[in-house]
Amino acid sequence: MAALSDARRIVVKIGSALLVDRNAGHLRADWLHALAQDVAWLRGLGADVILVSSGSIALGRSVLGLSGRDLALEQSQAAAAVGQIRLARAYEEALAPHGITTGQVLVTLEDSADRRRYLNSRATLETLLSLGVVPIVNENDTIATDEIRYGDNDRLAAQVAVTVGADKLILLSDVDGFYTGNPNDDPEARRFDVIDRITPEIEAMAGDAGSGLSKGGMKTKLMAAKMAIAGGCDMAITEGSPDNPLKLLENGANATWFTAEGDPQHARKRWIAAMKPRGEIVVDAGAESALGNGRSLLPAGVTRVTGTFGRGEPVAIVTLAGRKLGQGLTRYTSAEAGQITGLKSEEIEPVLGYPARAALIHRDDLAL
Repeated sequence: MAALSDARRIVVKIGSALLVDRNAGHLRADWLHALAQDVAWLRGLGADVILVSSGSIALGRSVLGLSGRDLALEQSQAAAAVGQIRLARAYEEALAPHGITTGQVLVTLEDSADRRRYLNSRATLETLLSLGVVPIVNENDTIATDEIRYGDNDRLAAQVAVTVGADKLILLSDVDGFYTGNPNDDPEARRFDVIDRITPEIEAMAGDAGSGLSKGGMKTKLMAAKMAIAGGCDMAITEGSPDNPLKLLENGANATWFTAEGDPQHARKRWIAAMKPRGEIVVDAGAESALGNGRSLLPAGVTRVTGTFGRGEPVAIVTLAGRKLGQGLTRYTSAEAGQITGLKSEEIEPVLGYPARAALIHRDDLAL
């Protein structure tokens, strides 16, 4: 089974039922401070940590006197607006004593569906991590409607894990793994320690949510697992309610691990390679050599741009002789790329009118 202590980048999903007392509607502050100890431990081992946290609606509804009822969309959005402030402050107060800076990142489904916004959110998360920040990610429930929402933070956490190239995704749940049936109803239900492949039989075993505060059930966790492992990220479902749940997981607590299909970087390159190119970038011999040595593609090495594409869309990379080297995700639109063809980095800003991104295609976005 996978060890957290070996992970380079970890995403941890925290559900409402763990963070907020179901009856009182109050934050479980002692539990959160114990989780902060786990985060500090992982950071001390050199790992990046991202927390995907529910809880804003659950906290806000208590403050607004909306407990014990189903909420209309507008009431949920109002509760989220009130609860998000409290949620962000709670994480800041829990992690600050460990010398950890937190940053709040609110997203909607559109931020992953729209390629430009996807790249922006990825760049923001990468920058926060590079600055030593622990991002606290949540769905932006104040503006999200059914059409633009994930609907559960299991899949949101998986999307974040794939976006940032995490190698471990931990879903802290109210059950200690994935079972052959509902363990509350079926005394014969058996927990899986490891699932190497999600078969139709495994999918048929998934049930629905059992908590009044959270929306995710085993079906959404299985959907998250499929997304994560395809992106090269191991995923675990484990009991989250005890104090220090991540330390407990490292020390052998019950869990189900879904094993990744390769590593995150290879999975990302397979994904890029499978896309249909929207255009072509023709490169000179110097750029061809640099790409072969693992470098990014700079505008200076480009001789011609064809096709119509937006920022973040796939393009083929072709030599002067017409041989395809591979493809990648461009950081400029086709119009912009055409304007800066052959230019050095310091020459780009006067042409475009804004500071240049150093690479036309970053090496992390290349599949050669």
